Amino acid sequence: MFPRLSPTRFLLVAGVLLAITATPVRAERVFDRELNRWLTPEELNHSDVFLTEEDAVKLMFPQSERVRKEVLRLNREQKTLVESRIGWKFPEESFEVYVGETGTTIDGYAMVHNTIGKHKPMTYMVGVDNKGRVSNVELLIFREARGSEVRTKRFNYQYEGKTVLDPVRINKDIINISGATMSVRSMSAGVKRVLVLVDEFYLKPQGLGSDQVAAKRAEKGLLGSLFGD
Repeated sequence: MFPRLSPTRFLLVAGVLLAITATPVRAERVFDRELNRWLTPEELNHSDVFLTEEDAVKLMFPQSERVRKEVLRLNREQKTLVESRIGWKFPEESFEVYVGETGTTIDGYAMVHNTIGKHKPMTYMVGVDNKGRVSNVELLIFREARGSEVRTKRFNYQYEGKTVLDPVRINKDIINISGATMSVRSMSAGVKRVLVLVDEFYLKPQGLGSDQVAAKRAEKGLLGSLFGD
């Protein structure tokens, strides 16, 4: 049995329920400091799809006989290690990794990453060859009205050949795009994370990681100082 409400209490409860159901849901509002205004609904809902994931994989491994996909899962210690190497924290605990193979040789690796641009996440794929060098970067989805210039080869060719030992930072070895600074910063951070993930969990176990490269460089430098070039 439900308790009987007095007329006064019934009207009070009914009024509260009506007020709750009648309250409109506030639309998302984002203030752009650079533009010095609120973004319009059209700008907030903007989305450009440049490539599907399947098409991007083909661009990453044009010569590979086959491509397999696996999931890289990080435990707490591994996640902390990666975060310490890249210098920022991230929420993801697992990543899908594409591995290109020809015969018994691994040609390279590729990952799809999402990092925040100016206001919303951008989706892109980063390819890394079997020596730990960036082989390609392709923008898949861009969700903002400005900054999609990072998809052009005129810009993202700068990442090609970069390794985990390179800073991969704006004004370090990546030239910025005027009006797209946050997109450049976001993509650069994602590229660095892919390089670290590949280095730590794929190349190092094979004895091909940055630790071995650094050791060889140090040895070469020592021999050069002792015996000359």
